[in-house]
Amino acid sequence: MHLETKTWTDLDSVETDLALLPVGSTEQHGPHAPLGTDTLNAETVAAAAAGQYDDPVVITPTVPVGIAEEHREFTGTLWTSESTFRSYIREIANSLIAHGWDHIVMVNGHGGNIPALREVAEQVTRHDDAYAVPFTWFDEVGEHSSDMGHGGPLETSLLQHTNPNIIKEGRLESAAENGSQRWGNWQGRVNLAVDSHEFTENGVVGDPREGGPELGAILLEAAADALVELLDAVDGYPTDTSNPI
Repeated sequence: MHLETKTWTDLDSVETDLALLPVGSTEQHGPHAPLGTDTLNAETVAAAAAGQYDDPVVITPTVPVGIAEEHREFTGTLWTSESTFRSYIREIANSLIAHGWDHIVMVNGHGGNIPALREVAEQVTRHDDAYAVPFTWFDEVGEHSSDMGHGGPLETSLLQHTNPNIIKEGRLESAAENGSQRWGNWQGRVNLAVDSHEFTENGVVGDPREGGPELGAILLEAAADALVELLDAVDGYPTDTSNPI
């Protein structure tokens, strides 16, 4: 159940300790996909899993701005510092904990958020009398995870399935032709690039033409199923991890 659509009295009677905290980003995704791609995809996966889960799960509003300074050269991209982001997410988590929703899954849609979310989840678990884990949807789609780029086939396909009018289909050719096939500018195992404009002309990594709504349906099912399984594992997990199971 989405917090923003309920009254406090509705929520006061809900018996659950499970919460989903979707986290996205507002950043360029090439000429064909919107800046809110990561936000839309994170909240879609969270809602799909909550809808499948047998017990009530509360869902927070999606955090729309994350760690995205690597896309700063592309108009419209917004970002925070890592320290601001970590503090903000942890304080939202503490708000949930205060209401008894102390088993939290952070449902992430942006690669740049991953290290910070892992750190926040660890700090919540160690110090806040709660249990938290991060979940990044595109890491949980089986063999398709290896095709993750940026504005590439995975992110584009999920939007084509769930928000079919939001992708600018007429720009897919130019998105592929002026993008990059690999994230970064590598020398051995060292990425020489700091920001994405150094290796992709239009911000795209991967070929968005290789997907489509059919792939998007497969991705949503896989990610939602994985998140449901995670909720099962998280539900009832001890909040005092100093005493392992």
